[in-house]
Amino acid sequence: MIDRSDYNIQVEVDTAYIEDQSDPDNERYVFAYTITIRNEGAVAAKLLTRHWIITDANGKTQEVRGEGVVGEQPHLKPQEGFQYTSGTVLETPVGSMRGSYQMIGDDGANFDAEIPAFTLSVPRILH
Repeated sequence: MIDRSDYNIQVEVDTAYIEDQSDPDNERYVFAYTITIRNEGAVAAKLLTRHWIITDANGKTQEVRGEGVVGEQPHLKPQEGFQYTSGTVLETPVGSMRGSYQMIGDDGANFDAEIPAFTLSVPRILH
């Protein structure tokens, strides 16, 4: 039986609006997000794939799946972390992202690390 406390990947997100790459007149809003992944579990694990659900303010949804993150498949020992920055483009000044990382523990167990929903927004557009 799998002990869930052995597999505990924490995900923190920091977002930024990239004004100089955006073009609001043409419905192009560029956002960067910096992800910090930390293994708080007891078993070392490798990030295999990612799955993102990106939704803009019009309800348009994109799903993105792929291997690793930014060309890497980080292997995290207990208490180790990994940070990377990536980006996305929306047609609206506000949107959200959520998803998961598919992981494999050094013991061979496959599990998902959930990425909680976070908001992307142009500064001062939300109160």
